[in-house]
Amino acid sequence: MGLGLLVPGFLAALAALAIPIVLHLRHRDKDRPQRFPSLMFLQQLPIRTSERRRITDWPLLLLRALALTLLVMAFTRPVFSRAASVERSKRVRAVIVLLDRSLSMGHRDVWPVAVDSARRLVASLGTNDRVALVLFDDEAEIVQGFTTDRTRALAAIGKARPVSRGTRFAAALRAARQLAARAGDATPEVVIISDLQRSGVSGVAGLDLPKGLSLRTIAIRPHSTANTSIGSVGIHRIVAPLRTMLSADARIVSRNASAIRTLKATLTLNGRTTATHDVVVPATGDARVVFDPVLLPAGRVRGTVTIDTDALAADDTFHFAFTADDALKVLLVAPDDALREETLYFERALGVGRSPTIGIERVRAGKLESRVLERASLVVLWDSPPPGGAAGNALTAWVRRGGGLVVAVGRRYGAHESPTALLPVTITGSTDRITDRGGSLGGVRLDHPLFATFRSTPSSLSSARFLRYPRMEAGASSDVLARFDDGLAAVIERREGLGRIVVVAAPLDARSGDFPLQPAYLPFLQRLALYTSGRDATKLALSTGQNWLLPGATTEPAVVTPSGAIVRPRRDSAGATVALREAGLYALYDGPVQGEPVALVAANAPGDESDLTAVEPRELLVGVRQGAAAEESFRDAPLPSEVEGRQRLWRTLLVLVALLLLTETLVANRGWRGTASRLGPTQSDGGM
Repeated sequence: MGLGLLVPGFLAALAALAIPIVLHLRHRDKDRPQRFPSLMFLQQLPIRTSERRRITDWPLLLLRALALTLLVMAFTRPVFSRAASVERSKRVRAVIVLLDRSLSMGHRDVWPVAVDSARRLVASLGTNDRVALVLFDDEAEIVQGFTTDRTRALAAIGKARPVSRGTRFAAALRAARQLAARAGDATPEVVIISDLQRSGVSGVAGLDLPKGLSLRTIAIRPHSTANTSIGSVGIHRIVAPLRTMLSADARIVSRNASAIRTLKATLTLNGRTTATHDVVVPATGDARVVFDPVLLPAGRVRGTVTIDTDALAADDTFHFAFTADDALKVLLVAPDDALREETLYFERALGVGRSPTIGIERVRAGKLESRVLERASLVVLWDSPPPGGAAGNALTAWVRRGGGLVVAVGRRYGAHESPTALLPVTITGSTDRITDRGGSLGGVRLDHPLFATFRSTPSSLSSARFLRYPRMEAGASSDVLARFDDGLAAVIERREGLGRIVVVAAPLDARSGDFPLQPAYLPFLQRLALYTSGRDATKLALSTGQNWLLPGATTEPAVVTPSGAIVRPRRDSAGATVALREAGLYALYDGPVQGEPVALVAANAPGDESDLTAVEPRELLVGVRQGAAAEESFRDAPLPSEVEGRQRLWRTLLVLVALLLLTETLVANRGWRGTASRLGPTQSDGGM
């Protein structure tokens, strides 16, 4: 164990020990002459007194000096710590402060304490110690590099604010690893100030950290983990003969509350409160509130659902946005000899979509003019080669500007079809699988967005049987997304400018297979239309931390963020994206930021941020590749000031001072003040 002093400057007060010594040495009894009658009849007795130029009352002096020493030590705030810690504190340190600023840190019991802890940590550093500050949520930002200027570090801490984003400790530790490499000769130390939310631990496993890097945490936890949030919001259109109504509902999530409560939920559309509803929320669990139907506003709709705020107010509001008319226009180009029954399953499968609504219009290949294409989001060439001439040029230009094209290759395609801009495949005939009861899909890229719906049920795709399909080879710059069980390509994709072209060899009618009769047919076509056209299923909101892929139709995109800032992203071959860093509404404009926006998107914090369950500090290093040294160096160790706050040695010292002063008072009242010795009586001549 070692003894440390938080305020060693008070040791200078020990010079006051000279005061009682000087007082003892300088004290003299002053003689005061007194008038008295004649002494001629009194016997003269010589009195010998000792001069008080030396210390004559050692016990009293020692009591006073000890009391003064203990009083000085109390003001220095002593603290006992391990010898290794004391030795380490003598070296120059490079302290990396990782301050969590995720949404959960905005709890009213957490953020003020976290900021105060960071300030006390900086204030406790030595003169030559260096400090760096990293603010992290689902990403890490180095806001202050290593510096010995405490004022700069404290100013950076004072500017920090919680944000509406998730928690990822892995991002913070990577930033700490980067800074530790710049520590030079100083000893790097990492201090994590966080509520240690369990949801943020994912991604830490497999992280490499320098051997011997000292890690410790300052856990800031709320007094209660009870929290109520809005988990999701849903909207439903109620179509009536004369008008369309909007019905909205919300899911309220309660965690670790003490009792059942009644909250008020409010629906706001386009800045106007349209409905309120009381909802009974359980202590732990979900509750659903359904608002009364209201008239569906026209155009783009901005909305929020709010509930009564609690200690964590940031998740008590849910933002959403949608378009009243969200129809996806599909132009279906079929050969003149194609019967209506041939595309019946295809049209009906797309027609049942409601998010968004998909409208189908049949057109001839020669009628694909620019004015017709501008009204559409997707063109489907059903067993029909791409048109030539002016219609082909218009279709190519439209795709390059961001349009979507699906080519359903069928029996009408002849062999030796060569690749073109709109047909990125080579067709070498057809395959007949009647004798072996049909082929199936055997190599599907489930990681691709086109097949995202089937990631949990991949067997649903392999159940379809295909009796006859074309032999297709991918051209240059094309990707094979799915294959048949014999290895032939079934689905091929190629990017053409800002648009997508998807070629499907799997028969989509009921003549060459039973795919239309399988459960996977409808979700596949829905996903095919949405992905190829560049429109995913209508989402009311995204999560902060995600990227918004802007519509390809904008030439000079400008995005207004919820805080009012204007972002002008650069467009590349993959399009333009905007990082959603704030909760609220983002508005997209084309060129000048004025008038009605081209598109809206809402962003909310990830739902797991509302779960305030904490993790034990040692669990942060589970899976970190550093060996035993990492486990031994990791401590959930408090600061010296926190250790001293628990030990409270200064209080004990003050009690001892009080006892010593009481003893000094007793000794002083009964102590020795100098003695007078009387000589023995002398004999007089008279024999007295």
